[in-house]
Amino acid sequence: MARRLLLISTSTVFGTRYLEHAFPDLREILDGVGRVLFIPHALKDHAGYAAKARGAFEEIGFGLDSLHEAGDAARAVDNAGAVFCGGGNTFRLLESLYRMELLPVLRRRVSEGMPYTGASAGLNIACPTIRTTNDMPIVEPPSLDALALVSFQINPHYLDPASGSMHMGETRETRIREFHEENDVPVVGLREGAILRVEGESVELRGRAGARIFRQGQEPVDVMPIASIGGFVGGGATLRA
Repeated sequence: MARRLLLISTSTVFGTRYLEHAFPDLREILDGVGRVLFIPHALKDHAGYAAKARGAFEEIGFGLDSLHEAGDAARAVDNAGAVFCGGGNTFRLLESLYRMELLPVLRRRVSEGMPYTGASAGLNIACPTIRTTNDMPIVEPPSLDALALVSFQINPHYLDPASGSMHMGETRETRIREFHEENDVPVVGLREGAILRVEGESVELRGRAGARIFRQGQEPVDVMPIASIGGFVGGGATLRA
């Protein structure tokens, strides 16, 4: 399997600039790539978002083209050296990809070895479904099925219960346990600053924060970077052509 993925929990960590905490990992996975194709469709303002992303990628030595500027979206993905999919609303992003008929094109390109990088919503759509997103369904995609570039689910921006909090609503852990009442797919709760690097069947936790891994019928496991987590989540692959 040629898959090369960098899945980033959040685009901005407190005290840093946009994507700054992920610069070393982005440089590494994009080594040899001249230009990156940016998918801005998780936000409404495509042009403004593209300008922000372009500044970050140019700072680390990569050109950036935005999908919203392409006359032929499928051809743009076909010709891309790498893709970065930005964060925002996961439902809006997935609906846009269905409308542009890009899911099979993206899957095929990743299977051919094109690096796929994404943050937040861009990470969510790399999972089999978007059922573990934190976002509100502000639009309705045709399906909750996503790219399935990995075989497990991810919950980005994972939050542990605050010590001493008087909040009586559901915690993030409660919601993931509800997911496991109906689904048996592992869920990786990625705390802010955590990053997953997937190379073929290898899944490695990187970044500056840990992850909490949930499996149906088992107690969650906390992992700190750098660590291989393929044994916890069953490997990286379900990629469909």
